[in-house]
Amino acid sequence: MQVMRLGVIGLGNMGKGHIRYILNGEVKGVKLAAVCDSAPQGLEWAKENLSDEVLVYTEPGDMMSSGEIDGVLIATPHYSHPELAIAAFEKNLHVLCEKPAGVYTKQVREMNDAAAKTDVKFSMMYNQRTNPIYKKLKDLVVNGDLGEIRRTNWIITNWYRSQSYYDSGTWRATWAGEGGGVLLNQDPHQLDLWQWTIGMMPTRVRAFCYFGKHRNIEVEDDVTAFVEYENGATGVFVTSTGEAPGTNRLEISGDNGKVVIENNTLTFYRLRQSEREFNANFKGGFGSPECWKCEVPVHGENPDHKGIMQNWVNAILHGEELIAPGAEGIKGLMLSNAMLLSTWTDNWVDLPIDEELYLSHLNEKIAASPKKGV
Repeated sequence: MQVMRLGVIGLGNMGKGHIRYILNGEVKGVKLAAVCDSAPQGLEWAKENLSDEVLVYTEPGDMMSSGEIDGVLIATPHYSHPELAIAAFEKNLHVLCEKPAGVYTKQVREMNDAAAKTDVKFSMMYNQRTNPIYKKLKDLVVNGDLGEIRRTNWIITNWYRSQSYYDSGTWRATWAGEGGGVLLNQDPHQLDLWQWTIGMMPTRVRAFCYFGKHRNIEVEDDVTAFVEYENGATGVFVTSTGEAPGTNRLEISGDNGKVVIENNTLTFYRLRQSEREFNANFKGGFGSPECWKCEVPVHGENPDHKGIMQNWVNAILHGEELIAPGAEGIKGLMLSNAMLLSTWTDNWVDLPIDEELYLSHLNEKIAASPKKGV
């Protein structure tokens, strides 16, 4: 295969955005061969903006069975991601899926199991993994510059959303339409980066989610979570869509100092001697390790969605290693599910979570929702 023939499922804002840079030739080795959408406005957009060479379908199954595509980009509502991915795997089609991987981990685990039975390339659209600043953070952790991780702390409250935003669609901020709020819609990239950069997941979570705290919605719009890791480290995750001005500050502390990412700057507060060594040898009353404030250079621009798309295409055509393997999509979702389940049960939640318990609570929320028919 010299060129990968792509089919795009979903012609909303994200689907159309991906199509534009593909048509502009910004990703090498891929050709837009087909699109699929059941909504009249999506089909009208395809008619007005795509050439006759691009096939248009209203049913994903028809496009997948056409023999005209080699892979699919899934850019549909959250609930449908696993179902469509599984259908594609059954046709031996490569899959690139928009975030989040799904709404609840049970359906995503089924998707991952289906992918594992094939040899296709499956990737998530985690375009912040290509961001140089987070790549540099991961490099510092992997190479041991920080030493053993002791604490993580992310305050990510710059997701301000007005009531008019939520009122713009009956499906928005509903359990039936989206399956969650700020954790599922705004935070998937941060929840992924939180575990990806440090290379470990928490062992348990205690969270406090507030539903419709700032806006007239039924899902969570304000969250504070505390986590524990197997090595004894702890972490805090704070997020909201009702705070202005918001904050985006990530801190990772280790034996050898602390890294802070804020305002697109990475600062390493590096200890000349590790805290463990200093504590073992220091005999004075008051004292602390010598600390150097280092502005770590970060080079390059984030290729963003185009970077993940190019990597996926290169993996298909040339065997390149995936930056965001699809199977890893369950990790960030596990964190958001755990935070909600902790709130619903008013208790600690161990990871991996009880998937059946989570799904039963979610179904209760959907059944009680006045918008359950969206």
